[in-house]
Amino acid sequence: MSTPVVKRILLGITGGIAAYKTPDLVRRLRERGVAVRVVMTQGAQAFITPLTLQAVSAERVATDLLDAEAEAAMGHIELARWADQVLIAPASADCLARLAHGFADDLLTTLCLATEAPIAVAPAMNRVMWQAPATRANCELLAERGVRFLGPGEGDQACGESGSGRMLEPLDLVAALLDGPTETATAGPLAGRTVLITSGPTREALDPVRYLTNHSSGKMGHALAEAARDAGARVVLVSGPSRLSAPAGVEAVAVESARDMHREVMARVGEMDLFIGAAAVADYRPEQSAGRKIKKSDSDTALRLVPNPDILREVAALGEGRPFTVGFAAETDDLARHARDKLDRKRLDMIAANWVGADRGFHADDNALEVYWPGDGHASLARADKPALARQLIQLIAEHYHARSRGTENP
Repeated sequence: MSTPVVKRILLGITGGIAAYKTPDLVRRLRERGVAVRVVMTQGAQAFITPLTLQAVSAERVATDLLDAEAEAAMGHIELARWADQVLIAPASADCLARLAHGFADDLLTTLCLATEAPIAVAPAMNRVMWQAPATRANCELLAERGVRFLGPGEGDQACGESGSGRMLEPLDLVAALLDGPTETATAGPLAGRTVLITSGPTREALDPVRYLTNHSSGKMGHALAEAARDAGARVVLVSGPSRLSAPAGVEAVAVESARDMHREVMARVGEMDLFIGAAAVADYRPEQSAGRKIKKSDSDTALRLVPNPDILREVAALGEGRPFTVGFAAETDDLARHARDKLDRKRLDMIAANWVGADRGFHADDNALEVYWPGDGHASLARADKPALARQLIQLIAEHYHARSRGTENP
């Protein structure tokens, strides 16, 4: 399926510090031959001026709903009809809420109701606001209506915190909007399939400022998402906290804790053909998370841990029609024995195991994998950079997935 050619993009800019990236976004879009018109909310104008956007777009910037100079005060209809694509970047939490509930009290929300063009949003906000139940509910409602979410990414935020909520970089947004599937992808080994991939670590809160986590960077999981996309699949990436942005063309779902990841995976996995559990999910969480910061004292402190949901086991146990299920095992000793035990115990279709240590595994840019499947199946993937390794693994997974679909034991 080809992607419609986009020639005219209406860029909506809302109030957030990420607005400073929008002149570069406009410039990158125009480099690709796209005409851009800009609509700014009042909040956006507190961060960047309309004159700046007018200079880079070579078009008058619209800011007011009731503009007597704009087509006899019907400028919102003219703009709505003009656009091939509406992109709101940054999309603040307030903007998402007003879109979800059909507000039409400014130019941007009004033209979103009046347009027949597809709408995409690039969220940008504090990590807590992004994870807030109200924001999650608004996003789910918008997604059900066909609004496309680009990001958010992970990393340092203007508030001094780090986590999910960064607006994707301009080049990533341009690629997501304009780069349709390549000939290789549409004919790839996973063409027409849906793949759910987990990535990164999880964070288990001790109190409002401390948490338990691990060293996972998300590099392998994100590389797998990109490789699966290039193999023709529709990819959903559920990622714990990571500094990495989701690859363009991949549906990203950001989570914090193991229970968050469990909820998002189980809500989607029934629609998937394949599931790849590459995340380093915390096995345990504190039995209780303190509502206030735990103060230091001279006495010992005991921490009681309770098991987290076993996402991989639950997916593999879904029964007939479940997705082809691939697990990961990061080991410090006796890799083959531990990996095969996990493969058998959780009834997986395949498991990819790697050594972890001082210079191997989590934060390294390269890795090596030992891959196992039932019936004493085994393949070694030699040390390579993670994107190359991910492509090899996706090819191997695709071969075994199709073999299972054909009812044969070996690909």
